[in-house]
Parts: sequence; C-alpha cells; structure tokens
Amino acid sequence: MSSEHRHAEELAHLERELRASDLLLDRRSREEMNYEVMHAMERISLGWLLTAFVLGGLVFLGLGVAWAYQMKWGLGVAGINRPVFWGVYISNFVFWIGISHAGTLISAILRSVGAEWRRPITRAAEAMTVFALIVAGVYPLLHMGRAWRFYWMLPMPNQRSMWPNFRSPLMWDMMAIITYLTGSIIFLYLPLIPDLAMARDHSKTRFRRRLFHVLSLGWRGTEPEWTHLHVAITIFTFIIIPVAASVHTIVSWDFAMSNVPGWKSTIFGPYFVVGAIYSGVGALGVVLVLVRKFMGFHYYLRAQHFDNLGKIMLTMTFFWTYFWFNGYLTEWYGADTALDFLREFITYRGGAAPLFYGMLVTNILIPILLLWSRKGRTTPWTLALAGMSINMGMYLERYIIVPVTLSRNRFPFMWGHYVPSPVEILISIGSLSLFILLYVLFSRVVPLISVWEIQEGQVMHVIRRVGKTLVPGVIHWHKAE
Repeated sequence: MSSEHRHAEELAHLERELRASDLLLDRRSREEMNYEVMHAMERISLGWLLTAFVLGGLVFLGLGVAWAYQMKWGLGVAGINRPVFWGVYISNFVFWIGISHAGTLISAILRSVGAEWRRPITRAAEAMTVFALIVAGVYPLLHMGRAWRFYWMLPMPNQRSMWPNFRSPLMWDMMAIITYLTGSIIFLYLPLIPDLAMARDHSKTRFRRRLFHVLSLGWRGTEPEWTHLHVAITIFTFIIIPVAASVHTIVSWDFAMSNVPGWKSTIFGPYFVVGAIYSGVGALGVVLVLVRKFMGFHYYLRAQHFDNLGKIMLTMTFFWTYFWFNGYLTEWYGADTALDFLREFITYRGGAAPLFYGMLVTNILIPILLLWSRKGRTTPWTLALAGMSINMGMYLERYIIVPVTLSRNRFPFMWGHYVPSPVEILISIGSLSLFILLYVLFSRVVPLISVWEIQEGQVMHVIRRVGKTLVPGVIHWHKAE
C-alpha cells in the first residue's frame, strides 16, 4: 500500500470521527431531517396513549379531586399548622420556579455567547420553562385557599375600592409569574415559526395543515423574514436573561424580607438564582435523555451535547456548594440562639437531620462522582441519574428552607411539627404529572427539535484540510455593503 493511499485512508477515518463527534459537521439533507422530525411528531403509539392516559388520570386525581376537596373543606385538610403556615405548596412553588429557569437562561445565555452546540437542545429547554411556570402558577392559588378570589392579587382596583397589598409576597409572586411566563412564551414561539411552517408544508392531515398555517403566521422564508426573526430573537435573548434572574430573586425575597431565623439573609437572591439554574439544568438533562430515547433522536442529541450539559451541571454543583456553605458559615459564626436551635434540629441529631444529609449527598456527592469523568457525562443514563439526584437534593433544600425552618423559631413554646397531608401529597403528584403530560402532548404537536437552527449551523460549519490533516471550521457570512 502506497503512502498516499494510506494517508487518504487516515484522512477519511479522521473525517468520519469529526462527523460522528459533531452534529453540525455531519450533514444530512433538508428533506431527510424534515421527514425524521415530522415522523417522530406524528407517530402516536399505544405506549404514548397509555402514558398520556395515566398522566391525565393523575392530574385529574391531584388537581381535580384533591383540590376540589380542599376548596370544599378549606386549608384545614392540609398539614399546615401553627407555626408552620407555609408547607409543601410553597416548597413546590419555589421548586418549579427553579426548574423554569434552566430553559430560558440556558437557551438565552448559550445564544448570547454563540455556543453552536446549543442548537438541538434549545427547543426542549424553552418548552420546559413554559410548562414549569404553568405548574408553578397553580401553587399561589392553592396556598390562597379561596382560589376563586385570585383577582385580588392582580394590580387593579376592586369592589373594596382598595388596591391589593403590594407588601404581600403573593402579590410579588403573581406579578413575577405573569411577566416571566409572557416573556418565555414569546421566546419559545419566535424560533418555532420556521419549523411550524415546515410542519405546515409536510403535514398529512387537513386539520394539522390549517393549524400550522395559522401558527406559522404565513411564513415563507424570505430574506426580510429571516432578518426580522433573527433581530427579534436577539432582542428577546438579552431581555429574558435579567427577567429570569429578577424573578427568582423576587421569590427569594418572600423569605429574606422577613425576620424568621434562617431566612434573613442578604445572599438569598443569588443563592436562589444559582439553585434555580442548578435544578433546571438537572431537569433538562433528564428531559433530553428521555426525548432521545423515546423519540429516536439519536442523530440530533449526541455525546457532545450530554458532555457539555454535564460540564454545566458539574460547574453549577460547585457554585451551589459555595453559596450554601457561605450562608451556613455566616449563620454559624453569628451565634444567634434561635439559629443554634434550628441548626441543631437540622444538622446534628434532630428530626430533620436525614433531610439535611440527604440534601448534601444528592446535591454534592452524587453529581460530582457521576459527572467528574467524560465517560460519566457522555453516558445518557448516568447524566439522567445525576439530573434526578440534583432535583431530589434541590427539593429537599426547598423543603428544609420552608416548613422545617418555620417549625423552629425564637420561642421554644411555639415550636411545631409539620407532616404533609394526603391532600398535599396528591396535589404534588398531580402537578408533577401535569408537567410531564404537557411535555408528552407538546412532543406530538410541534417539532421538538429546532430543525432550521441545525440546518443553519450545518451550512456554516465545514471540515477544512490544513496541511496533512483535517480541522473543523466555521464560515462567517458578512452582508455586502
């Protein structure tokens, strides 16, 4: 075998490795990608129907039957009691607000810094934000008890000739959710328009064609439309980042603005934002693994995406650990008697010690062990396991912050004990089922992979020969003056 022939084989092998490692270098035709995504979207299997049926039943049981029972008999059916007036409902609210942060922040930040590997994961991340916010928006209504009077939280005059109490955390949460949900829906919808037009042109049923014709706003793919779309996405990218950060900061003020021992902290704002991103990234990892498995998107979601997402998880593990230790150390050094009682109840041999140590194991130890090596990050089930561990830990952290902290205050004769009631547990299961059900339905309504962004990236990315080797390159297009 001649040296030229051997070198050509080496280059061919290197090219195959480059294409296998990078989605944007592994080109497929536009028609093939459109067919794959549409086929996955339109496939309604028996397993999908059973999953949707079971999830719908759990939603009905939790947010239908259990909530109706609570509205009939009042909040007394919940486990809240003096002095624990905030229980699982507020813990769940903070948890779901945190989940919502990953989608928008990850997508927006990666767009703003030009991370090309983001292209196949942005749609799933942005959808997760909207669905998590919908679930989170239910909990202020649950916590009110009289949910039919929700309009009292809106900033508008009412029959009492009074404005709502702007000092109420319920008021802050309602305004934050409405603002963030509106921005997130627009941020999800804008990149959807070209793919909705693609679905319009490739749908088999008349109903779908009409539906996508309306949703795509008559998109034709002309140069002015692409220019306006990119400008709009760029504008919302830089708007949604401070909005998302401010929303969870406002949620942290629900606690930090009080004088409750364990809540009065000046770092609660950044601590909550970091925790929100941490839990959201973990949830996104689980979602992407499930989407890849059950929708057959192995071509679009590759080791490079899981590796990069695992690196973000690992980085956020250290950020969250730093903020948690910072807050814990300052409270310990402050030597407040009430905080000593609370810390003893949580950390030493108190009733909440298993929750505390479980939080540390699932939030710090397990993610580091699973994500430290590249093999762990690129193995889908390992990444999903790390994501589930992170969310278990972050839920324990929220639970410790809300009902556990309230059970120990400055007066020992007012200490209490909180145990979630069956109604609260059913409603919590129903809300989780609602989040999953929304994702299951969404996957059969719109393309879950941003096809046009991948096609755009594949046009820009090429393999160049430099000397005797091959290297990936990016073509930057400049508009003629």
